[in-house]
Amino acid sequence: MAQKRDYYEVLGISRDAKAEEVKSAYRKLAKKYHPDLNKDNPKEAEEKFKEVSEAYEVLIDEQKRAKYDRYGFAGVQDNFSPGGFSWGDFTHFGDVSDIFGGGVFNDFFGGGGDSLFDFFFDRRGGGRGGPRRGGDLRYDMDVSFEEAAFGTEKEIEIYREEACPGCGGTGAEGGTALSTCPDCGGRGQVRNVQSHGFGQFVRIHPCQKCRGSGRLIEKQCPECGGEGIVHRERKISVRVPAGVDNGSRLRLSGEGERGTEGGPPGDLYVVLHVSPHKLFQRDGPEIYLDVPVSYTTLVLGGEVEVPTLTGKANIKIPAGTDSGTIFRLRGKGLPDLQRGGKGNQHVRIGVEVPEKVSGREKELLEELRVLREGEKPPEEKRGFFGFGKGKKS
Repeated sequence: MAQKRDYYEVLGISRDAKAEEVKSAYRKLAKKYHPDLNKDNPKEAEEKFKEVSEAYEVLIDEQKRAKYDRYGFAGVQDNFSPGGFSWGDFTHFGDVSDIFGGGVFNDFFGGGGDSLFDFFFDRRGGGRGGPRRGGDLRYDMDVSFEEAAFGTEKEIEIYREEACPGCGGTGAEGGTALSTCPDCGGRGQVRNVQSHGFGQFVRIHPCQKCRGSGRLIEKQCPECGGEGIVHRERKISVRVPAGVDNGSRLRLSGEGERGTEGGPPGDLYVVLHVSPHKLFQRDGPEIYLDVPVSYTTLVLGGEVEVPTLTGKANIKIPAGTDSGTIFRLRGKGLPDLQRGGKGNQHVRIGVEVPEKVSGREKELLEELRVLREGEKPPEEKRGFFGFGKGKKS
């Protein structure tokens, strides 16, 4: 099964797109992929049409969109049928007429309630029956800077739906039969036809008698009460690769909620929150560090020891080094998950100004000030404000 695509990517819009942009994008794609208009590959067009309609269903609704922006697919799964979006979950039929316009809308759906129902429910397989994928789950995990740098493995606990072991997910006690629901004819949904100026469309909702399953249970499973599902707390081991960044998502295939009608389970998405380091800052695989050194070291030159992620390193400071000079330690950054290899560590040198000085130190500084007074630095070394320009090593 193909991996679900981001809804914004599906519609080809930015994450801050306005409602009119969402509607405009859907209008173009719906016309492009409508199976009755796309004769080259109707099966593929049908799947694309369903995909863009699912994205539209979420992004045109402010509340659903807010949940999706915050939690991803896991935030909107409760708005869809078990196992994912079906045409019975599409609630913007009025918007469909507005998007396509009366004439085109009637051309698409024949202008009658039956043909519209056939498209969104019967003919497109939107009703009960057939394997349906389980819902995705989200877990937010805190990791330290060091764990993100070197990788780690953690055990988490999640609470999810699973098929009842007593009945195998059917809801019926072992050996008892299931009958077709007479109210919905096994579809799991019922329809109400409403007339409007442009024609008719159908409001579809889950069947109350069978609770959307399309089947009636003669004798309920005592373990799950006829639901076919149980909620279990599971411990799962998560391997965090070295180099992950704040907001990285790890996908654990098949660790989401159970599928229905023999469908596959959903996925578990682990969202990482990396805590900041007390010394280092990072930008992708690159890390940055400020190191204060004495004025005499900058003037006379010397060697300073600086911390790295794997220990310590020495940096040679040439005589006459300006404050703000940046030295680069190659390969001392974080693993680069995109391009391979490792990033670099950038060390910015600054002047260390002591809060207190001894009497002898003060005398020497006063002598130095007297010696330096009247000396004007060479013009080529003066910066915008008259200070020396920072150098990069």
